Amino acid sequence: MEYIIEASHLEKKYKKFKAIDDLSIHIEKGSIYGLIGKNGAGKTTLIRLLCGLQKPTAGTYSILGISNESRNITKARKKVGAVIESPALCFDMTAEDNLKEQYKIIGLSNYDGLSQLLELVELSNTGKKIVKNFSLGMKQRLSIAIALIGSPDILILDEPINGLDPEGIIEMRELILKLNKERGITFLISSHYLDELSKIATCYGFMNEHKIVKEIRKEDIEQNYEKKIQISVSDIDICTKCLEENGISYKVITDGVIDIYSEINVSQLVLLLSEKKCTVNSFQEIRESLEDYYLNLIGGEK
Repeated sequence: MEYIIEASHLEKKYKKFKAIDDLSIHIEKGSIYGLIGKNGAGKTTLIRLLCGLQKPTAGTYSILGISNESRNITKARKKVGAVIESPALCFDMTAEDNLKEQYKIIGLSNYDGLSQLLELVELSNTGKKIVKNFSLGMKQRLSIAIALIGSPDILILDEPINGLDPEGIIEMRELILKLNKERGITFLISSHYLDELSKIATCYGFMNEHKIVKEIRKEDIEQNYEKKIQISVSDIDICTKCLEENGISYKVITDGVIDIYSEINVSQLVLLLSEKKCTVNSFQEIRESLEDYYLNLIGGEK
């Protein structure tokens, strides 16, 4: 198993406050790694450390197998593109001129590939339109185009769909998947939009109390999702008594709605309740969501 980014016992301390505490992370080459955690968990601090914008107080990390303590770490970081917090753009310039400025900053002698980048992020038709007149989605896609200059192996995105409308979210999702599948780019994505993240991530790292508390592949987490049958009934008292008599695990959600966690034969249950003058109005199978899994992992509402 090849890790393109790896960290061990990482710490970032500001006086007495630890923004990162004994954190370890393992990001496989070719993966889309979803970084999940509430505000203040340390996600952005971790990203800033990996991008070299800050130095760790303790611990180590490596990029493409090169340690942050090595002189060659600068070379490794050239293979990392990042969009952190808000897009860093020149708002009075066109998309093309923004890209040209980044070409100059990283020392490229010509603009090879510039038109292809604009086409990739669907901004090739913006012409002389300046960035301040772009939609937020267009600005985000331009930021990714800038991060792609130099052909990075890794893209780090901090809240890439924050504030986007539904169309912008879909465009961003499709762009990330395209870059991952067609160019083999590895992604580290921090996001609060867990439902959307679940559509693209191949593995997850859950942060709590300033460290990674669990790393898990998408297929493994889906196998561990809790399943339940939710039923709506005409008489909650009759239904709960029947469930208890038959040793069926349940939870009352509202007056008339019950979640059942045991394996049951729904048809038999409907007939049994019907004999007791309790009608099942509806039922549906519900799978636990990524959000449910996360909340259960870190202790729910705590």
